[in-house]
Amino acid sequence: VSSCPFCLAVLVGKMLVLLDSYYLAITALATGFYQLVFFLIAAFFKFDKVTDLAGGTNFGLLALLTLFLGQSYYARQLVLSAFVCLWALRLSGFLFTRIILWGEDHRFDEMRDKPFRFAMFWIIQAIWVWVGMLPVTVVNSRTDRDPDLNAADYVGWIMFFCGLALEAVADIQKLFHKRQQRQDPGSEAHWCDVGVWRWSRHPNYFGEILLWWGIFASAANVLQDGEWAVVAGPLLITSLLLGLSGMPILEASSDRRYGVDPAYWDYKAATSPLIPLPRWFYVRVPNLLKALFFFEFPCYTHRQEE
Repeated sequence: VSSCPFCLAVLVGKMLVLLDSYYLAITALATGFYQLVFFLIAAFFKFDKVTDLAGGTNFGLLALLTLFLGQSYYARQLVLSAFVCLWALRLSGFLFTRIILWGEDHRFDEMRDKPFRFAMFWIIQAIWVWVGMLPVTVVNSRTDRDPDLNAADYVGWIMFFCGLALEAVADIQKLFHKRQQRQDPGSEAHWCDVGVWRWSRHPNYFGEILLWWGIFASAANVLQDGEWAVVAGPLLITSLLLGLSGMPILEASSDRRYGVDPAYWDYKAATSPLIPLPRWFYVRVPNLLKALFFFEFPCYTHRQEE
């Protein structure tokens, strides 16, 4: 065995599976190692182009790893693993293409020369991947449990495809909007309100949240007792987008950039922050109901003092 590194790796993997029937340890180790490799590349070469690629592809890696470890290949396991791989390929491919076109990621302008702060980003990304994958990881680990497909599965799958389609369309529409503005430097900067962006200020985030809750809805058929803790996966993704790395940062940036234009505030008042809704409807919703049901939180508004 010592003369065959691959055999040794397989043996270690099987030992971990025996000690960890839910694949939590082996997926944590795989995620940590995967992110560490890309972090070292990005930190040493001050290279932005692999960051989002490392995040998205890590999801696909864990889906395939846990599916092959279990070797039961039930329909639900195959479908959910394929969903994760499809989403990972789409998002990673899009983000990689975008960073190639843009050249650099300005999120890291203040991090590149601060290794500890840069490392914290990668640690958070590793946590996002590992926790986000918990529903599929646990489903793939339950090799002795295969409930019949039911309405929750089909509803969850519809949610996934609707979310994936919305996210993909929103990403492409915003990319073309930004490219048009870059190609015409003399034109006045304008917020994105084309296509699905007319109905939501962050339609791509709504699609992202919808598809992960769809995956959880299908996975829930397999869960028992403490396994329901995997709801932490979609909850973390939702929390990151609504409250940490997503909407608050983008809303503050847009407010600073466009806040001098009164038309921008009219647009913001009439456009739902997350759930796509017709403007004629949303503009008539009372502010209290907007906050309670449509995620229009005070932290998303940053009016500059006159």
